Amino acid sequence: MSGSLRQRLKGWLPDFDQRVWILAAGRLLSQVGIGFTLFYAPIFFTTQVGLSATQVGLGIGLGSLAGMVGRFLGGSLADSPGWGRRPTLLASALVSAGADGVLLLANDFSIFLVGNLLMGFGVGLYWPAAESVAADITTPAQRNEAYALVRLADNLGLGVGVVAGGALISLTGAYRALFAIDGVSFLLFFAIIYVAIAETRPAGNGARSLLQGWGQALRDTNLMVYAAVNVLLTGYLAQIQSTLPLYLNRFAGGEQGVNEGTLSLLFTGHVVLAALAQLPVARWLTRYRQAQGLMASALLWGLSFALVWQSGVGASPLVWAGLALTAMALAMVAYTPIASALVVALAPEALRGVYLSVNSMCWAVGYLIGPPLGGWALDQGTAAAHGFWLGLAATVIPALGVLAWLDRRLHRQQI
Repeated sequence: MSGSLRQRLKGWLPDFDQRVWILAAGRLLSQVGIGFTLFYAPIFFTTQVGLSATQVGLGIGLGSLAGMVGRFLGGSLADSPGWGRRPTLLASALVSAGADGVLLLANDFSIFLVGNLLMGFGVGLYWPAAESVAADITTPAQRNEAYALVRLADNLGLGVGVVAGGALISLTGAYRALFAIDGVSFLLFFAIIYVAIAETRPAGNGARSLLQGWGQALRDTNLMVYAAVNVLLTGYLAQIQSTLPLYLNRFAGGEQGVNEGTLSLLFTGHVVLAALAQLPVARWLTRYRQAQGLMASALLWGLSFALVWQSGVGASPLVWAGLALTAMALAMVAYTPIASALVVALAPEALRGVYLSVNSMCWAVGYLIGPPLGGWALDQGTAAAHGFWLGLAATVIPALGVLAWLDRRLHRQQI
């Protein structure tokens, strides 16, 4: 690499503490393993183990509830002087690796359920601690880009894992090997954290009871107002993975539909654009206050939903669908890093883990509500399916109003 190219690359990349890069590398690695099992586990347990789709859905749903318990406990442990961020991350990696071991051996519903409960709990422990570490080792001015970097690592790892898992299945049919690979990735993540990341919890944070921190968080008006909007935004995000592919397949272009191969190309382009835009968009939005950045994301969501509606009722559905997915990619990369950075700004230093746990629970609730609501709308027929997207676009209006109010309030409070 020439000296000039090295200088340009150095100028483009954010100047972070090396631990941010190490954390991003560890997250990329763990997400590769998750990508291996994300889409293929339900197929395996229905077609080869013999579970019904209802049983698989129930197991995954109960795993999500265990994840909420993990988030609650993970936020408190991350703030605790007796635990802290590092032990919580290590525990989450071990629990998740153990879950893969259970799923590797699962041959009936009861074992499958135990594996999902463990996996949900392990992932729940992970998020508050991981987000707290990123906040601890960055300055306020760096946080938008730092969270953008780790989200980029998450998305790249997930994408690589999905592609590699699909290739392994097509070549060998060895579904159970996916769980072994996922488990190994969690153990490697454990090793990276153990060796390279020391405890980052601020030393001056004193002890407090488990419920005391949560009581303070739940009484924080700024946090609760943000959380209400955040559930809506995560519900928007969930539509990309659940409702949108089915809508385009069944209703785009006046019910002619988009075939699976074309859908794959559209969504691949969406993922690639999101990866390319993540850091530049985060850097550009640093000139605005965080609530204003969320308003920009909400406007893009509203535009994208209107474009999805147009893909269903108008001509040239592929053009409108491509534009919709472009707007969604930009809305997503504007939203994800700013959301975490805003919560860190709201949080007392001693309660970062608990506040970030609230943020993570918004994701759980949004994903719990969003996909069933979208699926219900599609099942009501063509008119309801088209109208669903206009309804989502309309919800952006009150979201913008609430965010504008929150922005003025935080600006007055100098947050």
